Amino acid sequence: MEALTLPNFDGGCVTDLMPALLGKTAGESLPASFTPGGARLLLVIDGLGWVQLGERRDIAPTLAAMTGGPITTVAPSTTASALTSITTGLTPSEHGIVGYRMIVDDQVLNSLRWGTETTPDARSVIPPALLQPYPPFLGEELTLVTKAEFRRSGFTEAHLRGGRMVGYRTPALLVHETARLLHEGERALYVYYDGIDKVAHEYGLGSAYDAELAFVDRLVADLLMAIPSGTSVILTADHGQVDCGRRLVPIGDDVLAHSVRLSGEGRFRWMHASPGQQTQLAEAAESVHGESAWVRTIDQMLDEHWFGKTMDDDIRARLGDVALLPFDRIAFEDPHDSGPFDLVGRHGSVTAAEMLVPCISATT
Repeated sequence: MEALTLPNFDGGCVTDLMPALLGKTAGESLPASFTPGGARLLLVIDGLGWVQLGERRDIAPTLAAMTGGPITTVAPSTTASALTSITTGLTPSEHGIVGYRMIVDDQVLNSLRWGTETTPDARSVIPPALLQPYPPFLGEELTLVTKAEFRRSGFTEAHLRGGRMVGYRTPALLVHETARLLHEGERALYVYYDGIDKVAHEYGLGSAYDAELAFVDRLVADLLMAIPSGTSVILTADHGQVDCGRRLVPIGDDVLAHSVRLSGEGRFRWMHASPGQQTQLAEAAESVHGESAWVRTIDQMLDEHWFGKTMDDDIRARLGDVALLPFDRIAFEDPHDSGPFDLVGRHGSVTAAEMLVPCISATT
């Protein structure tokens, strides 16, 4: 069993990136910093973990030549929580997007799709700006470059609202639009690319992943050549990945006997205890699944500040009572947690492979 890798909220976390991009801090807690004086670009490569990059430096020479090191993402190590922490500079316990699937108004809200089982588009009944009330980009009207199809999503409203959004439909246009904006005088940009994450989820960490990483390396090289001289770039990610293959593990019947529902995701599976049964639920989970996963109660995680220093009761209600967090390359099943294809690469737990992300820089 490896050691837990918990968020480093005291310095060296994705929460430190936006204040550095906007010049609110000098980025003292980060292993890479923006060069003073020039334009600044924060490039987020969804799903590119520090561990996976370190194992493949030979196929990513551009990234390997950048300076810096690892920082931690947040817990859960999942896109919805981490991207919101990047754009707001807040911990999950502050901004309230505390997972991929969380309890809101006694329903399980998928925070990326912004829907529930009964309401696939829940924007009108669960307004994103009310659920996550803090202004992204520290309240500034920052220009951002992201996929055009994200423009009207509920999650976009939750974590990108207030930004001047420039959409792209192909990776070439990511480079083109980013370079155009900087040449036209933009001084700070947030740019997002999701190819690594999509490939890892569908194909795992094999040859398809290597091909996508090599492509991303060329994409970054093209971007560095296209943007104005003197631009400072920090490249980071929201989480890493674990190749789970098809190892989807059902939660034991002896465990489910003490639980009324499930939420979260395969590598951060929340169980909601039957009334008065939290202790029995935790004990059963440890007995059945403790050889492959950490078992933690919500009280333990709050005491250890997994989600931030403090958490209000209304945000606490979005979480479960006991969590299963695999350290083995497995995921825990929930029949209600499904998507368009079976996931191979996964994330969410607190292993180093999932929690450590790059914070590396280059100046053109």
